[in-house]
Amino acid sequence: MYVGRIVAVGKTDKPFVAYRVSSRSFPNRVARITEQGVAIQPLDPEDIKRNPYIAYNCIRVSPKGVVVSNGTHTDPIFEKLEAGVQPDVALQQVLTEMGYEKDDFNTPRIAGVVTDTVGFIGTIRADGLEISSFELTENSCHVICTYEMDRVESKSHPFVADSPEDAAKYVVDGGIFKDLELPICAAAWMGSLAVYNPHES
Repeated sequence: MYVGRIVAVGKTDKPFVAYRVSSRSFPNRVARITEQGVAIQPLDPEDIKRNPYIAYNCIRVSPKGVVVSNGTHTDPIFEKLEAGVQPDVALQQVLTEMGYEKDDFNTPRIAGVVTDTVGFIGTIRADGLEISSFELTENSCHVICTYEMDRVESKSHPFVADSPEDAAKYVVDGGIFKDLELPICAAAWMGSLAVYNPHES
């Protein structure tokens, strides 16, 4: 099954976020740790001229919550958290303001935030906005994707990782994720940042 981009928010023995790019159209991308967090970058800068949505920060870390998303909405959500806005309100405000991506597929914007005890997931699609919060429980996560698994659900999925490196790899080839098609790159935060670029392995 092809689900596009994937956001996972949950807890192993500690809170985490994970992000994965799956792509049919722009496979030549990598996840890189930067001064700001983790960025998704095209290997060919010319690709940005063809699609402005393919380069963005996907994870940013604030003491008030760690943000994960599939686009440029990562930064304003982070900024709102830094300013003291509650995570669910920050998600609602930014997703409502920015809307879904105006590309050929009306790609939804998806995002998550994790704090010490609570996870948050949100999406805005062409047909509406959904946001939920949930108590973190060990070795589980909530998932939102841009396609197919694009509805906020109350059910959780197993997620097992001992390190951020494990988490970035798990969202590519562990649990429910191993059956989701066309992985390109991945990233995670679990106390620290890690990236996984399978084609560089």
